[in-house]
Order: sequence, then structure tokens, then C-alpha cells
Amino acid sequence: MATKNSPASALKAKPSAPAKTRKTPAKAGPLPEIAEAKAITPMGWMHTARFLTTAAELFHLPALDVPEIAFVGRSNAGKSTCINTLTQQKQLAFASKKPGRTQHINLFALGKQGLTDAVLADLPGYGYAAVPKQDKLRWQKVMANYLVTRENLKGIVLLCDPRLGMTELDEVLLEVIRPRVEEGLNFLVLLTKADKLTRAEGTKALSIAKLQAGGGQAKLFSALKKQGVEDLAQLMWDWTHEEADTHAAGDTHD
Repeated sequence: MATKNSPASALKAKPSAPAKTRKTPAKAGPLPEIAEAKAITPMGWMHTARFLTTAAELFHLPALDVPEIAFVGRSNAGKSTCINTLTQQKQLAFASKKPGRTQHINLFALGKQGLTDAVLADLPGYGYAAVPKQDKLRWQKVMANYLVTRENLKGIVLLCDPRLGMTELDEVLLEVIRPRVEEGLNFLVLLTKADKLTRAEGTKALSIAKLQAGGGQAKLFSALKKQGVEDLAQLMWDWTHEEADTHAAGDTHD
């Protein structure tokens, strides 16, 4: 007879339950921060624009080591409206009902998550008759000095109403910046209010502007119809990220 501790009794003992298999935890999905780190679109990048500083004199501007793009043009060329449309913000750039009232250089920082990687410079409009002559001369000098000496200036956007064409002051500005453009500074003649032109008029105005740009580019733009907005955002991105794109291409080929 089998005893309690005999091998026979051990065989009759109730078999123990099989050990539970540990489930392998599912792989965690990407964190929100990682998901947001995907390449930003030029339009999304422009939307990050925020006020940086303002200066009444050139020496008040901070020295920056990030690319800077200047927007210049006559007081009624639609400069502030262009900047606000481009950045998808209604009141980023000051659009006065009285042209010529904005007499400061305003800087706007660009870059996701508070990291500035480029700057837009909104220069005072010029050529408005109601502005005192002394103020006109002072600002012409400030603007000329800025356009000639600003070290981190990467490009200039000259806004022009195609119905009026290039004015004498626009021609003066072109002469001021011509040496830097010839040295490689990016330059664009932006024909604003293109919605007021017929297709034939737009084509003609664009052809003339390309000739006047002297090595630069020319594009049609309409804030009302959103014409050329994405193209302009892409161009601003290309101008300010040329070195980064070059390095990225080099890493790809290594």
C-alpha cells in the first residue's frame, strides 16, 4: 500500500496548474513631442511669427546670428497686409489707415517651440506725401544703411503695386541694394494686389518686374485671393534654410 510520501502517491497527486505566460507589453506609441517633431511646412513655420522688437534707429537693433528677411516698399504697397496674410495673423504687422505713420523697423521672430531660426524685418513705408520732408530724408538714410550694412540680412522683398509700377524711390532702392544682390543677396519684387489685374495685365507686369529685378525674382501676390501666398512662404523658407538643407543633403549622400 502506498504511503503518503511514496512515489505512487506522488503520481496520484493533483497536477499543478500550468504557469501563466507573461504577456509581452505592447510597444508604446510615439510620444506627442516626437510626433510633433515632424518636418514643419513653410506655411506652418510662417504662422510661428511673433513680435521680437522695434527700433527707431539702426543702432537700436539687436545683433542677430539668424537669417533676416526685409520687407520694403511704398507706404501704400500693402506691406503690412502681406506680412499678416503670410503669417496668418490679422494684426502682427501694424497696418495704419494713414500710410507713412509707421516709422520704426519692426522685427518678428520665426521658429517652432520658441526657437528662433529666422527673422522678418518690416521696414517703414516710404514715399507718402504727408510725411514731413525731414522725416523722409532721415528714414531714407536709416533704410539705406540697414540694407547695406545689416550683416545677417539674407534677402529683401520689395513690394510694388503693379498698377503703378516702379516709382522713382523704388528705383533708388534698387540702386542701393544692387551691389549686395550682385554678391548673392536674395531679392524678390512682389507685385501685390494682383487680384485687381486681368490675366494679361498680370503676365505683362510680371515680365517687366523680372527685368527690373536685375538678377532677382518677381512674383504676383494677392492677399484677398490668397494668390502666391504658399509660394512666398516656400521661398522665405528656402532663403533662410539654405545651409541647413545643404548639410542635410550632404548627410544623405555620405
